[in-house]
Amino acid sequence: MPTITKITAQKSSEERFNVFLNDGSGERFAFSVDQNVLLKFGLKKGLELDEMEILEIQYGDSVKKAFNKAIEYLGFRMRSEKEVADMLLKKEYAEPVVTEVMHQLRHYKYVNDDEFADAYIRTHWKTGGKGPGVMKQELSLKGISKDTAEKALQQYSKEDQVEQAMVHAEKVVRKETKISTVQIKQKVEQTLMRKGFSYDVISIVKEELMYENNDDEEWNSLVIQAEKLKRKYAKGAQAQYKMKMKQALYRKGFSIEIIDRYLNEEEQD
Repeated sequence: MPTITKITAQKSSEERFNVFLNDGSGERFAFSVDQNVLLKFGLKKGLELDEMEILEIQYGDSVKKAFNKAIEYLGFRMRSEKEVADMLLKKEYAEPVVTEVMHQLRHYKYVNDDEFADAYIRTHWKTGGKGPGVMKQELSLKGISKDTAEKALQQYSKEDQVEQAMVHAEKVVRKETKISTVQIKQKVEQTLMRKGFSYDVISIVKEELMYENNDDEEWNSLVIQAEKLKRKYAKGAQAQYKMKMKQALYRKGFSIEIIDRYLNEEEQD
């Protein structure tokens, strides 16, 4: 039966040790272990180890190394259980090792999906202004159950959602000065849907938001769009040109009255 002939500390780490065995064919390096594993299994010179004991020791050392890697990973920020497990599997730790590490992490409360979901909602609502729909999708990708996500979202009231959605909507209004009021409304709705806000919240924002262009702004927006379209349709006959311009500008959300005004003034120039 193999016997431990020597145990030496590693130069690169004071907490890891190299174990040497002699199975009758001379001394050889067998494996390395963490200090805790060394003490747990009572490894010392002269101790005999059978094959199963060696496998158990190596498994225990893999668990310790994976546990340390998980703690290091969690040191940067909170993680969901799935994020930690996926990282360990990516590092090529065996599934039984990962399962044991996750059990230990839960036992010592280093991971807690309820707390993670709560913190995630708070952070991404207050710093990123995301809507509930987007955050639920993101939490799902991180392995958070639907029930856990919805429980965490209870802290994000409809009033808070409207406030965040209004911030996004006002940015759209300030940015989009060269399009019609109708198009601005459409862009506001599309933006808020992408951000994950519900139709109820979007409806409230659309009612409260001051995004109506005044007459001068609407006219200036139409002129900008019309000048672009003129280059496309100017080569056709006058009647065809006017029809295509009217159709194109109407599709962009301008009223028939303001379109006719533009075409009449253009005709008089």
